[in-house]
Amino acid sequence: MKFHDTFLSGLMTALLFAPVEYTSAFSPHYHHHHQQQIIRSIGSSSRPLTITTTCTVSQSIPARVSCSTCLFAAAVNKEKGTIQILMSDTGGGHRASANALRDAFDELYPGQIEVDIVDIFTDYGPFFPLNSFVPIYKIMAEYPILWDITYKSGATPLGLWFNELMLEIFCFEPFKECMSRASGNTDGRADMVVSVHPLTQDIPLKILNYLDSEGKSRTQGRTTPFATVVTDLGGAHPTWFNPGVDKCFVPSDALNRAARDRNVLPEQIVQYGLPIRRGFWSSSSEGGGVKSSSSAAAGGGGGQKNFWEDWLASMTGNNNNNNNINPRKETRSGSGAGKDKLRNTLGLKPNLPTVLIVGGGDGMGGIIPQAKAMGEKLSAKGAQDGKTYQMVVVCGNNQNAKQVLSSFDWGENVNVVVNGFVNNMDEWMRSSDVIVTKAGPGTIAEASICGLPCMLSSYLPGQEEGNVPFVQEAGFGTYSGNPVTIADTVSTWLSSPEMLSTMKEAALAAARPSATLDIAGDLATMLFDHKKKLAQTSSKSKQIDTNELVPQ
Repeated sequence: MKFHDTFLSGLMTALLFAPVEYTSAFSPHYHHHHQQQIIRSIGSSSRPLTITTTCTVSQSIPARVSCSTCLFAAAVNKEKGTIQILMSDTGGGHRASANALRDAFDELYPGQIEVDIVDIFTDYGPFFPLNSFVPIYKIMAEYPILWDITYKSGATPLGLWFNELMLEIFCFEPFKECMSRASGNTDGRADMVVSVHPLTQDIPLKILNYLDSEGKSRTQGRTTPFATVVTDLGGAHPTWFNPGVDKCFVPSDALNRAARDRNVLPEQIVQYGLPIRRGFWSSSSEGGGVKSSSSAAAGGGGGQKNFWEDWLASMTGNNNNNNNINPRKETRSGSGAGKDKLRNTLGLKPNLPTVLIVGGGDGMGGIIPQAKAMGEKLSAKGAQDGKTYQMVVVCGNNQNAKQVLSSFDWGENVNVVVNGFVNNMDEWMRSSDVIVTKAGPGTIAEASICGLPCMLSSYLPGQEEGNVPFVQEAGFGTYSGNPVTIADTVSTWLSSPEMLSTMKEAALAAARPSATLDIAGDLATMLFDHKKKLAQTSSKSKQIDTNELVPQ
């Protein structure tokens, strides 16, 4: 072994086992998987040893993290693990969260974790309405009174009991088939199960008890790890919380309390934030902020490279920065040259106060009257003040809204861009100054990461109702269901740089850009610990069998 490899081996050991205290540029919750990343690429190049690090330092976010050990076995273990993520496409947030976790596994443990995402009700529901939750959800979302009745009745003790009974009677066997199926490229079922939907706790836990006990019990015997990742924000249905899980990941104080009210123990609860799409895994503002490892900034966002990354790369000959979270995310979310450059890329006009109106992937939320009122208000205000404003409308899959809004004559004082479905929402958000949106948890979380003040225009009763006070109390937005009030409020914000700056800072303070990686790191640790225990048990069993063959 060459000298520098020997030296780096010793350095790696010191990093793994010596007490180290460093300042993380991520949230205070971003902990052990940073250490795992330090040695994640061992053996990834033609050289005998490669070490890369993604630890960065930010003076603006003094999050002190004390590290004493690193899970060396997880970092060097090349055996693959499999995770099945259970969800239903009732709204876009559940699948988006599942996809985000899958992407985070690929980032933290490339090639080591295979993920099976399944809409268990659509694919395995035995009959109507159990196999038709998605179209039923869309109907109820159009008529909130139906959703309100269903949601609140299902949250009563009688409703919870009836729901549990019906699912066990009709869904146990078909769901068991789903959870028994081969996962990834293996012949066996998943090594771990993760739920990102409120109706995939109780029955899946009973099925795992049944499978792990070889059919002896539905109430005990589970050995397969099971975790819930709650994808609501300010409020959540009681079915999210089951004390039988190993871990319950919650995004807010309100849901932390809700989990405890449902008898989930404090040691089972982990609070990071919402799992969000890869494009939002970094957040920054003018003068410093939270950044992803792709930013390579140290000392408060100054743009200089991490010294230890360069030093280790030069020692090992590995100059490829192959652990960037999102290489194209180098544009700051604040105003300035970066935002103007992004606007030019998107076909927008630079230097104009810009509002983004979104209707979600399904285009719901009364986007036509909102955009019409906003365009008229900004046009009139621009004519009065001698200014020009800009409005971007993302209609999602609502083709009728896109066609109608594209046909409007908006006037000379407002530049309007109308889009259908877009897959680069992070760029549209980072190029805007204000967002108008329904109170979906994922959009709120993403907007806060981009430092966007939020004008909430609608919410689903119960499920999204708690998201309104979450935004208001954090100081980066408010709510109104009246299109004229929405337009008046947003135009006031856009005409006041001081107000926009204050709300932007409040949004960034509420942001949790590292939440997805935090959650994925913990889930991976659970998976690898489980695999390690299985291997140890198997080894002991083989040793016993061998000893029995030894002549006495």
